[in-house]
Amino acid sequence: MQLSKSTWGTALQWGGLAAFLLILLTDLRTPVLGGVQRALLATGLWRPALPAAPASAPGQPTGGYPHNVPLLTLDGQPANLRDLQGKAVLVNLWASWCPPCVAEMPGLQKLYAQVDKRKVAFVMVSLDQNHEKARRLVARKGYTFPVYFPAAPLPPTFDSESIPTTVIVGPDGRIAARHEGMADYDTPEFKAALEKLASSGQL
Repeated sequence: MQLSKSTWGTALQWGGLAAFLLILLTDLRTPVLGGVQRALLATGLWRPALPAAPASAPGQPTGGYPHNVPLLTLDGQPANLRDLQGKAVLVNLWASWCPPCVAEMPGLQKLYAQVDKRKVAFVMVSLDQNHEKARRLVARKGYTFPVYFPAAPLPPTFDSESIPTTVIVGPDGRIAARHEGMADYDTPEFKAALEKLASSGQL
């Protein structure tokens, strides 16, 4: 039995709709959309602002390091952002269900693998309510950057209504850059700026 062109066209339309719904309404949504957005990042159109130490106010802020941000490590151990005083810190808010977050994470992992860990720290803050989902994603992808969960509400400096959001903190605690939305951080320019911030502001 041979099907007409119009029958084939209808079947393809319904098949496309079924595939779209399968992606949209199942666990495939995040990895598929994240993959598409990762391809968009590769175009180089989503570049974050380069971090730079504020030129108008050198030295440590009055009152010491300003960020007391209680966190939990992946295995539930207490940590705090203030423990990273003296380093440039890349703080990234993300979640396993967020396609743009998933899209930018390979670039963040590549950047993390290249920086000098004595001067630069990563604080990847998962906003997943189910911590196990974040743990599974990190393990499945083989990410080695440090992942944390908030142990208290995030202060306004780091809180955001949209994710991913990335905040770059200088060694003295000043905010050197902030970017809301996905971006490609795996660039020579961003790495150089991050390491320059770390080196120029060592306490």
